[in-house]
Amino acid sequence: MSIFEQRESAIKAYCRVYPTVFDKADNARQTDENGKQYIDFFAGAGVLNFGHNNQRMTAAVVDYLQSGGVIHSLDMHTTAKRRYMEHFTETILKPRNMTHRLQFMGPTGTNSVEAAMKLARRATGRQDIVAFSHGFHGMTLGALSATANQYFRNAAGVPLNHVKHFAFGCDKPCPGCELGCGMNSIDQLRAIYTDSSSGIAPPAAFLLETIQAEGGVKVADKDWIQALAQLAKEVGSLLIVDDIQVGMGRTGSFFSFDDLDIDPDIVCLAKGIGGLGTPMAMNLVKPEFDDHWSPGEHTGTFRGQNLSFVAGDVALDYFDDDALMNKVRQDGETVLKKLQPLAEQHDAINITGKGMIVGLDVGDGDLAKKIVAQCFDQGLLIASCGTGGRVVKLIPPLTIPDEDLQQGLDILAKVTDSVMHMEAAA
Repeated sequence: MSIFEQRESAIKAYCRVYPTVFDKADNARQTDENGKQYIDFFAGAGVLNFGHNNQRMTAAVVDYLQSGGVIHSLDMHTTAKRRYMEHFTETILKPRNMTHRLQFMGPTGTNSVEAAMKLARRATGRQDIVAFSHGFHGMTLGALSATANQYFRNAAGVPLNHVKHFAFGCDKPCPGCELGCGMNSIDQLRAIYTDSSSGIAPPAAFLLETIQAEGGVKVADKDWIQALAQLAKEVGSLLIVDDIQVGMGRTGSFFSFDDLDIDPDIVCLAKGIGGLGTPMAMNLVKPEFDDHWSPGEHTGTFRGQNLSFVAGDVALDYFDDDALMNKVRQDGETVLKKLQPLAEQHDAINITGKGMIVGLDVGDGDLAKKIVAQCFDQGLLIASCGTGGRVVKLIPPLTIPDEDLQQGLDILAKVTDSVMHMEAAA
């Protein structure tokens, strides 16, 4: 037995899906210790937007280490942090007229959501948060209370209180969904929170993803999300956008909401903002709400991630012009063009997504599991998500070479078609 079998916790998950030992990685490829190469359509669950071992970021980090730069600094000021903050402000915030402040916390997405929920409650004096069906916001208790997946919620061992879930407004009907999505959910919320006799007070915040990545690549309807933003203003609630997996260029623009005409009070970021794969999390907070914090009230030992500041600064270079985002949009069209025939040939298949996050809903978790396993055997790393794991999700590096994208799509299309035909014949 290997050391992994002997000693690693039973909670391990991804290594069960990809049963090999990886040794090397470069951009959109990983190589195991036997020399077999895999095209990576998983990209660290959305962390590696700029590929494995991005050469520009690696060089910057090595130079920083060799120069004796500060590595750990809590939330003290460092030159690396200053460069990152200045670059982020000039490249991302100012062009969008965003006055938001940058709050760094423990370097995980769930910590980002925890901080956002705490601040919303502090700023409004209210307790409840409204989240949405199929949403995923993290695994620590506060964020977990906003996560909808029952499998994850059941692991808590205690009640998950002070979050209410309502139907998410998808941009197109989901097969078999009977949640009353779309404007119906906004009408229901407005009726509840504007009726002085409903017995239900407005929430501290509405927390949502514009694209529910783990929830099945469900894309929010633009009219729905605008109506939700308006409702938040009407009832004095904050609007929190969790852009942890679908931000940082994933949809063809830095923020997933850039084309939605909304103005979030708090934006949660993590995963890709560290650039190289080193951990980092950050909330963008409007000053009038940020002022409700007291010094050190949401603290953490690793909120001074200088290696992530260095690599993340290089990542921001990709947004100084439109080259990468144009590639993302073009590659997204390539993906849809390749996969659309599958939906035309198999009635059970439904395709959703935006930019370089695409979901292939095959209607059944067991079928999706077979597709993921057979893709792995043929040298493609891909994952499933959504209710019962029924959606095969594509989130390759944004920097993926054209030949790797095409080869990976060829594998996925061939495997999916084969699995679906076998199911139909059974």
